[in-house]
Amino acid sequence: MDTVQHPSATWEAVSSGVVFYRRQQLYTLPGKLPNIADYLIAGCKNGGPIALMRDTSKLVALGRGGPAFTKSQIQVYSPAGEGLLLFSWDQGRIVRFGWTFDERLVVLNEEGVYRLYDLQGDYQQFSLGNEAAELGIIDARIHENGLVALTGSLTLLEVKDWEGGRPLALANPGISEPPHSWAVIPPDQSISRHVEVLLSVDATILTVDNLESADQRVARGPFLHVSPSPNGKFLALLTFSGLLWVVSTDFQRELVVLDTATVGAEGPVNQVEWCGNDAVLVTWNDLASLILPSRDNLAGETLRYQYFGATFVVTETDGARVIGQDVCDFIQKVPVSSVSIFRPGSTSSSAILFAAWESFVQRSPKADENIRSIRSDLAAAVNECIDAAGHEWDPYWQRKLLSANLYNPTDFIAMGQALKVLNAVRFYEIGIPLTYSEYQYVSPTHLINRLTSRNLHLLAIRVSSFLSLKPDVVLKHWASVKIARSKSSAVDGEDDEVCRLIVDKFEKLGGGEVSYADISRRAWEVGRTGLATKLLDHETRASDQVPLLLTMKEDKLALVKAVDSGDTDLVYHVLLHLHKRLPLGSFFKLIEDGGDQLAPASKLLQVYAREQNREMLRDFYYSDDRRVESAILALDEAAQMTDPHAVMTAVNAAEKFFSEDKDRPFEAKMMNESVRLLALQQQYEKDSDGKVKFFGQSVSETIRTCISNGMSKKADRVKSEFKVPDKRFWYLKLHALTAMRDFDALDAFARSRRSPIGYEAFVKHLVEAGHLKEAASYVMRCDGPKRVGLYVLCEDWRAAGRECKERGDKKGMEQLRKSCPNSLIARELDQLMASMK
Repeated sequence: MDTVQHPSATWEAVSSGVVFYRRQQLYTLPGKLPNIADYLIAGCKNGGPIALMRDTSKLVALGRGGPAFTKSQIQVYSPAGEGLLLFSWDQGRIVRFGWTFDERLVVLNEEGVYRLYDLQGDYQQFSLGNEAAELGIIDARIHENGLVALTGSLTLLEVKDWEGGRPLALANPGISEPPHSWAVIPPDQSISRHVEVLLSVDATILTVDNLESADQRVARGPFLHVSPSPNGKFLALLTFSGLLWVVSTDFQRELVVLDTATVGAEGPVNQVEWCGNDAVLVTWNDLASLILPSRDNLAGETLRYQYFGATFVVTETDGARVIGQDVCDFIQKVPVSSVSIFRPGSTSSSAILFAAWESFVQRSPKADENIRSIRSDLAAAVNECIDAAGHEWDPYWQRKLLSANLYNPTDFIAMGQALKVLNAVRFYEIGIPLTYSEYQYVSPTHLINRLTSRNLHLLAIRVSSFLSLKPDVVLKHWASVKIARSKSSAVDGEDDEVCRLIVDKFEKLGGGEVSYADISRRAWEVGRTGLATKLLDHETRASDQVPLLLTMKEDKLALVKAVDSGDTDLVYHVLLHLHKRLPLGSFFKLIEDGGDQLAPASKLLQVYAREQNREMLRDFYYSDDRRVESAILALDEAAQMTDPHAVMTAVNAAEKFFSEDKDRPFEAKMMNESVRLLALQQQYEKDSDGKVKFFGQSVSETIRTCISNGMSKKADRVKSEFKVPDKRFWYLKLHALTAMRDFDALDAFARSRRSPIGYEAFVKHLVEAGHLKEAASYVMRCDGPKRVGLYVLCEDWRAAGRECKERGDKKGMEQLRKSCPNSLIARELDQLMASMK
């Protein structure tokens, strides 16, 4: 244990011993990288990889040791020096390349074409547009969530996110020549929440955003390097004379003004980068100098770090990665919790707690004394030990710090899990030197995505399981890679084998909850349609199955799956999609050939078409030879029409459809008579100069209208042509004449010949209409036995009494006497009764 280096052994103090910085060697890289002085380099933040491309402006000696590749190639290495990707570029001169937040390499050429490469070499290609291609791109700055390009006309174009959207023009900076140097503050780091571009023009800085270009009116330029801090609050500016100026982004507060010549380095400055948000790292060949603001003067304080050869610095939120020819280091400000515990002579409660734990391990009674002395601060001390464990790189000190935890198991377990994951991904074969702060920032899910992008599926699935995260993302990526790698050797039966492997893995590790739709889409994209269909059979959610089946043009299967799901919205989605894409005949044939299996879809189509698209419904019925449905549809449409000609055309069509069905002769005949009736009604309207409306009425209504308007002969013609029975005709005329109160005509009609409906119907109808007197006049024409009752119905009690006397019906007379309405009538009935023999 004595050989383990104490954490403070690598610390260097600044600010009178209050602040410390440390350089942690992450990996040794002997012979793994080419001479980085000869290459253009882009580094990915959060422990990500670096990309190298030959700098064509520099001569390279042949035969030099180390990896070599041509000027048209880009090589990607992990921070541990392991090769991740090598690809050739053939799309014009590269202007700039850089990294996105999700570790995709962005490569932009002078024609405004940019590609996003993942770590497998697959890419998406987009363009800044025709105008950018015509003007040309002379420079660009790439940040994690977008880029800003400088065109040949010295205007600025911004690309937001990486979805291939149309670039937005920023405010015109109004410059006549390219800036000496420039930088971008991303939207998430700027106060305005919009991208800000800083241009070194002449002796000043121009700040450009989407609204305006503002001159900051500084006079120390021109500047060779412009570098914003990770939080976007400060700028590090280096003049051509070597003066380093660190200032707030609003240029109101100076932090450092230092002549870098005093550092003692030789040659030009290579990089000016930030080490976290508190210090600036300036590099030369063989030297990296850390410059910090000082309490006493603007010259700042400096720390020197020697290297062999050139270095490349990647700014991190809590430090800086320095990649040299032989090593990869991490320089950072020592966290407060670590200083509190490990600073020599520290009397903080956390330092005492840590000492108490070591005493306890050594069975020293001093442990109890130390614990008693900090009892009131014990909770804070435990939390500080846990936090310090997260910032240590050596597992030995991680374990010791966590062992000092006396309670609070939740934080202890969470930190233990985080450190186990971090130690695993920091291993040189993995090569992701993520700090605990970065791990908290990017999230475990993002880390798992980074592992899968490197095809480290086993580690990714173990990390997911360890952190109780769903394995969906890992399994889907593994399956996609499996499909892609097998596509070139697909033979008969291999689809079944690949499908079985994927399903077994999903069932075993995913608990049967992983969706197959995305994997099926991937198989279809690489030309494995059979495999895609087989995988999709295992998808339990029809809402995921159906859209992909439509994309694959598996039309019938998509419709069957939608019907089987019982989701009417999904069925309608498929039907409307197919109706739009397929020829009408093919669309209808697909449904018709489905038989009972697609019967629900056929019914839903008819419901939709009846409400929204009658033309489609008409075509569907015709295609399926549904004559009766076609006829009913024609009649339904006729009922909603107002134009007589259109109505007759629709009814004629219905007649034609019915006549084509051998089982519908009656309906065909009815349609024929309907057309004749409509034609006759049109003629009657014409004869009345349009004053009387007949069109659309039934036969009975037509007769009634004729009688009501004094057209008796026309009524007789309707009766004759449409064979209206005598009884119905008499009822119609009775009702019509009564409604007209034309009682003379009614009487003449009743006397015209013997009534086929009798005369009791006259009496009852007139009574119902309130014409009692007129009703009584017809009683004598009725059968004798019914007359008394009919007179009573007409409220003619005297006539009823006389009828009883004439018939000698004493019993009937007595009944009348009992039910008569008043005494006067009663006396008259008594007199009649007395006169009866």
